[in-house]
Amino acid sequence: MKVVIVEDELAASENLIFHLKSLNPDIEVIQVLDTVKSAISFFSQPQEVVLAFMDIHLADGISFEIFDKVRIDIPVIFTTAYNQYALKAFKVNSIDYLLKPIDETELSKALEQFKVQSAKEPLFDDKMSGLLQLVKNQTKTYKSTYLVSHRDQLVPLKTVNIAYLYIDMGVVKAVSKDNRSFVMDDKLEDIENELSPDQFFRANRQFIVQKESIDHVNHYFNGKLIVNTVPISKERIVVSKAKAMEFKKWLDS
Repeated sequence: MKVVIVEDELAASENLIFHLKSLNPDIEVIQVLDTVKSAISFFSQPQEVVLAFMDIHLADGISFEIFDKVRIDIPVIFTTAYNQYALKAFKVNSIDYLLKPIDETELSKALEQFKVQSAKEPLFDDKMSGLLQLVKNQTKTYKSTYLVSHRDQLVPLKTVNIAYLYIDMGVVKAVSKDNRSFVMDDKLEDIENELSPDQFFRANRQFIVQKESIDHVNHYFNGKLIVNTVPISKERIVVSKAKAMEFKKWLDS
């Protein structure tokens, strides 16, 4: 069975290929496409592939935009790290959607469904327009800069430069990657909702950590984790057993 993968993250595409080969060695991945543009070019030509896996967010846009330019007459399984997209409401030609990181059991179920539903109608333009509109409506804009006080100055602190945030004696502080500390005016709960969940994780009631600031993670007793950041936090950052799996999936995505 010949398939094509539309995915811009090398680790994600390699992980998917590994699971596909593990489930069925006869599956042949013809090509991995990493942009909307390359996918349009690929599907503009006659192809032998019978199934496509598409990540929703690509380097140059959203994969639903591909359907604005070219007609795709094969089933599509969408992959996404964002479970807010209600893709199940639009299963006309798509088989299923899979949440990242890809679980082999869920992938197996999707492939079985593909075998059962061999004869399917192509994706209609209005359905893809609906999907595209859904993503546009539900894609949230996250905070990129906070205006913070530092000594006698107001300093624009970019979120990409925040290593972690924490509560210190009732006061929320942000520590930058160059180890400067800034007092924040908002509550940690409000800040959490303003930051991109791709980059920031609420480790516990006291800490929010930024992915790129994490140096390593230690196993702790009772299934807990200790997060080690750069710069080093004075307080121990502990992830509970209940959140440990979610944290590891987030860090691995």
